[in-house]
Amino acid sequence: MDSLHDLLVKRHSIRRYTDQAIDPEDVKTIMQAALLAPSSKSKRPWQFVIVENKDKLAALAACKPVAAQSIAAAQFAVVVCGNPAVSDMYLEDCSIAAEFMQLQAAALGIGSCWVQVRERFAADGEPAEDVVRAILDIPEDIVVECIMSFGYSAETRKPVDLDKLRWEQVHIEKWTELPE
Repeated sequence: MDSLHDLLVKRHSIRRYTDQAIDPEDVKTIMQAALLAPSSKSKRPWQFVIVENKDKLAALAACKPVAAQSIAAAQFAVVVCGNPAVSDMYLEDCSIAAEFMQLQAAALGIGSCWVQVRERFAADGEPAEDVVRAILDIPEDIVVECIMSFGYSAETRKPVDLDKLRWEQVHIEKWTELPE
C-alpha cells in the first residue's frame, strides 16, 4: 500500500478465504500490531488466544448462527478478550487492538473479519461468549469481545467509493440537523 489512506479505501471485511497458509512471521507481525495498540492509562487489559486448529476453528464458527462462518475457513483466528478488573476501558482497548490487527493484516495482503461475540448468542440461545469460553478454557471473569478471522481472500472487493461517504454525519463546531 502506498499510504494508510489507500489501505483504508481498499480494506474490506473478508469472509471467504483460500487454503493458502500464512507465514508464521506474518502472524507474529499481526500480533505485534495488537500489542502495540494504545490503551487507557497503558493498562493493556487484553488477552489474545490464537487458534489454528481446524476442528477448533469449526467449533468457534458455531458460536453464533450468523456471521461467524468465516472462522471455519480461516487460516487462523484470534479471540480477543478483556479483563474488566484491569481497566474499565477494556472494551474500547480490546476494540482498538482488534482493529490494529485488521489494519496490519490488510497491509500484509491478508484478509480478515471481525466476528462479534460479546452480547451475541448461539443458535440454541446460549451466549456466544460461553460457547467460546468452553472451547478455549477461558476463565469466567474474562470477557470475550470478538473473534478475528484471518486468511488470504477468496473474494474480490472494489475499493470504497469515496463519493458515497456520509459527510452528513460530520458536524463542525456544533451538532446540526439536516433538513428532511
